[in-house]
Amino acid sequence: MIPPDAPAEKRAALRRHHALNPRPQRVRDPAFLGENAFFDRSDLVQVKYEMLRRVREDGQPVSEASAAFGFSRPSFYQAQAAFQEEGLPGLLPERPGPKRAHKLSETVLDLLEEALAEEPSLPSAALVRLLEERLGLSVHPRSVERALKRRRKKGAPGTP
Repeated sequence: MIPPDAPAEKRAALRRHHALNPRPQRVRDPAFLGENAFFDRSDLVQVKYEMLRRVREDGQPVSEASAAFGFSRPSFYQAQAAFQEEGLPGLLPERPGPKRAHKLSETVLDLLEEALAEEPSLPSAALVRLLEERLGLSVHPRSVERALKRRRKKGAPGTP
């Protein structure tokens, strides 16, 4: 639920940067519910920052602040640690999904390179089938293409 008073462009930007508060209706702090246009409960970073500020500067208890801003106490402490370590960027949620090609290890890439050395015209779909048959790995063809390209770019030993 996105507050209807938040401009569409801002909501789109917040969504693009993964900073759209998924639960703005849980924010019960008076500053975010009043007439003040500065505070936007759909802006996750602003909500987290104000929650941290209330505890640090205003002396509000963690349990009260976290409840008023729609978070649990553990979430408060995670936000606090991230802010202390990274500043405002630390309050942005991490991007979802894997951070690297975790299935395509160096050993797996070696196997793919060997198959390509024997038959250079093998399409990525055939390489995916090879991984499924030999190793029981389920990988998308585009992931194989990207991993091989990265490896060649790095100039791994044994690659052209």
